[in-house]
Amino acid sequence: MGRARDSAKMITRYLTEISTAFNPFSPRAKTARLFLSFLPGNARATMKINTKILPRTSREKSFVQVKFKDGKEMKLDSEQLGIKGVMEELDRHSRILARQEELTGQLRWERV
Repeated sequence: MGRARDSAKMITRYLTEISTAFNPFSPRAKTARLFLSFLPGNARATMKINTKILPRTSREKSFVQVKFKDGKEMKLDSEQLGIKGVMEELDRHSRILARQEELTGQLRWERV
């Protein structure tokens, strides 16, 4: 786990809101829990984070929903994608936003 976590970096600069829902007792909730653990320590200062803990008997699926600075929203089925898939989807759009920012000359030098 430590090794995977060290190598996993996620572009979070363009995220404005995160919502997750998961049953902490379900093994299928692993992706949502890992996703939250990959957020930087200052995430609450830069984005709105909503977490819904489902009851043990819940049949609802775990999900990760994200809103970007450009207004785009993504709701990802964290049970199907896995942590790598979720991070790839979010990073794909974040790279597009970074490229747009770079092309328009709005690049601000800030720590991710």
